[in-house]
Amino acid sequence: MNTTGSQDFGESVEGRPSKISWLRYLRGLFSDTTTAFAIVFLTLIMIATAAAEYVAPYDPLKQNLRMRNLPPMTPAVDDGSFPHVLGTDPLGRDILSRLIFGARVSLMVGLSSALVSGTVGTFLGLMAGYYRGIVDDLIMRLVDFQMGFPFLLLALLVLLALGPGFWNVIFVLALVRWMVYARQARGMTLSYRETPFVDAARVLGCSDARIIFHHVLPNLASPLLILGTLEVGALILGEAALSFLGFGLQPPAPSWGLMIAGGRQYLSSAWWLSTLPGLAIFFTALSLNLLASSLRSITDPLQRERWLMKGTD
Repeated sequence: MNTTGSQDFGESVEGRPSKISWLRYLRGLFSDTTTAFAIVFLTLIMIATAAAEYVAPYDPLKQNLRMRNLPPMTPAVDDGSFPHVLGTDPLGRDILSRLIFGARVSLMVGLSSALVSGTVGTFLGLMAGYYRGIVDDLIMRLVDFQMGFPFLLLALLVLLALGPGFWNVIFVLALVRWMVYARQARGMTLSYRETPFVDAARVLGCSDARIIFHHVLPNLASPLLILGTLEVGALILGEAALSFLGFGLQPPAPSWGLMIAGGRQYLSSAWWLSTLPGLAIFFTALSLNLLASSLRSITDPLQRERWLMKGTD
């Protein structure tokens, strides 16, 4: 129990997480206009992708050449059918439906790549920071070498060898982004390994594995989660870039990057083909960055009180 008279907002009297405290954190986040926009936008995107089959008005792969390159708000051919709210593409496919299914692809690639790269990078960073010596030297030299290599060039070289495809894109994006987690985890582990609670665990006879995964790793969870939120946005942009260049997902997959690539030759006559998926990528990446920035602030002990007080105004 805290004896200073002020109880931590994130814990109850018994030291367990309090439901009220999490509501205060949520109110603090929603009290900021830009953060509230990011949360609402990402929530809508996730709901739409989870229920894409029920939300999308048309089959994203269904072609109708009589309806090709029609502008937004074009009525459907059949009376009573849902209009093409965002227009159609050169093959007559509904843009809105393809954006919804493309969001599922982009989020799955971003989240999966972040999970794989985060797991590998965090593990290697923990090993480097805890054991130091030759283990640290080997891992960090590999990190330095890979960070000095152009990200897009490395991804293209690997995909050139493996071939394009959904799982190959996830593997490549995880391969080129694990270093950021490794550097973050290593730096924090170096500071935590010298703390009294780690020394006490050693005195009690705890194994290295128990100290690393039960004492050090939980203290890294919050900053790594924030880093992962940022990385999902970067990975979505990476997938779009690879698909745009023809090395990522292949047609007829409804990928945002492919939609931009397919509409670039019609920019003067059908601006919506590339502009709308470009805006979808922009707002998704922006929302993830805004959310990560707010999470960083609200978990910082120096700024937490200001955020929580905003939620009580």
